[in-house]
Amino acid sequence: PGEAARLLGLTVQQIQSDRLQAVLTLQKQWGGVIALKGAGTLVATATEPVQQCLAGNPGMASAGMGDLLSGMMAGFVAQGLDACKAAHLGVMLHAEAGDRVAMKQGVRGMLASDLLSELPALVNETS
Repeated sequence: PGEAARLLGLTVQQIQSDRLQAVLTLQKQWGGVIALKGAGTLVATATEPVQQCLAGNPGMASAGMGDLLSGMMAGFVAQGLDACKAAHLGVMLHAEAGDRVAMKQGVRGMLASDLLSELPALVNETS
């Protein structure tokens, strides 16, 4: 929500109070595929309804999680997925990896690097 707030000239509280409107405004203003991270990550495109991912947990609100997510999305695009599918798949696998880590070690102290060990199995399960 912090990046979205800066892009839209709003406060984080304003973004959080109407996440759907925020992601729609970002998509309209900037185009492409927009992922608004947070509890119930939202993905918006120009051609499809906004999708929400309900997986994930508070432990994922830590440094590097967004970098990991964007890297996953970019990797999927590099493998030939269109940006929309790459965003949806990235968000889903990222959140599920976070949930698996939380089940093993709890949500406190979770690092982005903790998710890496879960990703190969998740990617292969969805193939």
